[in-house]
Amino acid sequence: MRHTPTYVVTDPHEIRRLIREHPWATIVSPTSRGMVASHYPMMLEERDDQISLVSHFGRPDDELHELGQHEVLVIIQGPHGYISSSWYPEGDNIPTWNHATAHLYGTPEILSEEENFRVLSELVDHFEHHVEHPVSLSDDEAGARHTAKGTVGLRIVIDRFDARVKMSQNKKTDVRDRIVDELSSNGTYASPELAAEMTRATPSETE
Repeated sequence: MRHTPTYVVTDPHEIRRLIREHPWATIVSPTSRGMVASHYPMMLEERDDQISLVSHFGRPDDELHELGQHEVLVIIQGPHGYISSSWYPEGDNIPTWNHATAHLYGTPEILSEEENFRVLSELVDHFEHHVEHPVSLSDDEAGARHTAKGTVGLRIVIDRFDARVKMSQNKKTDVRDRIVDELSSNGTYASPELAAEMTRATPSETE
């Protein structure tokens, strides 16, 4: 990503928050046949000292990515949206795009069949607990285990990350407040989620 010191995020806790709130990830691999990208949900393992992700690939994506043979890039995309310059004071005519994005790097570890099924079960339970009548892989474990054979589980312990939270921190307080109001409205570019993320971001000390 472009090096923009104002928006750089180095706190692992913020990266973990972004992953928890936006678990749908893009995984990019530099394979022997060229670049390959896939999209899967990621679940964060709770480790104090490392950022560790677990997920699964549907076959044959594991072979296409040559999983376990090299480092991969995992892209987590949080709230993002267009910021109109019509929300700025007169004379400030350059619009922008606010976003929260993390690039995570690590080499996948292939999980055993049993650990893959455990991770799949936990992934389903993690998302199902929000619904009124949650289901579980244990409801039909034999059938679920048969389906799971079409997947390959993986763990990615993150070696390094590069993250940006660009939320108009370079603007004055009254301008940021106006942007948040516009994002919270029912206009074309409304985004309550982006508005909430803006309220979390720390303004630039150069303001």
